[in-house]
Parts: sequence; C-alpha cells; structure tokens
Amino acid sequence: MSRAIFKSTTALVGVAVLASGCAGGAGAPGVSTAGMPGALEPIHAAAFTKDAAVFWVSSNGCTRKDDLIPIVSIRGGDAVITLRRIDEDRCHQPAAQGVELKWSFEELGLAPGSPVSVNNPYQLPQT
Repeated sequence: MSRAIFKSTTALVGVAVLASGCAGGAGAPGVSTAGMPGALEPIHAAAFTKDAAVFWVSSNGCTRKDDLIPIVSIRGGDAVITLRRIDEDRCHQPAAQGVELKWSFEELGLAPGSPVSVNNPYQLPQT
C-alpha cells in the first residue's frame, strides 16, 4: 500500500492518453501545503504517462522513493501531486542530475489517464 495521502475521495475518471496532465510551476493555484508532513521538495522535472508519475529530484547519494511522500489533492476535478521529503538524504556523494522516482497511478489512488499537475517548485540540477 502506498504512503500517499488523499485529501479527497472524489473518484476521477480520466481519458487514457499517452501523456496526460501538465507540470505546474511553483505551486498549483489554491493548493495549500500548510499542515502537510515533511518539507516541500523542489523537483528537476516531472513526466506523466497514462498510468505513472515520474519525478527527478536532488540527491546527496542516498535518496530513495521511501524518503518522499506524494500527497494527492483534488482541485477542480484534477489531481495535484505535491512531493514532500520526509527523510533527509545525509550522504555525501551528490548525484549531479538527481534521481528518478516513479509512482504508479494505482499507488497514488488515481485512475489511468487522470489529468495531473504538480505543486512543487522547479530547481535546475546541480552541475
């Protein structure tokens, strides 16, 4: 079972398309991060297929999927994902391009093809 937190029980019916949704900028309008666990995680990139959400985040060498939690909120009938870091990466071997982390829509409680946006700020990879 995923550690995703669902703020709404609204069922989403999505159209199955290869790439659904878009990556919003530094926060989707009207989606508050107050009271969410952990710290808001800047992301390098996000991509969506009909049944998966993929994020690239910074890593000091030990970042794992379990170190972050995707929080799914519903805004205007669409899913908004906010990635929060709940465990700090204390390693000392930074990954220049970050690491790729992937969640299936099933893990996130979303129907395949659901429209999705991101509520995280973007940060360029460290070079």
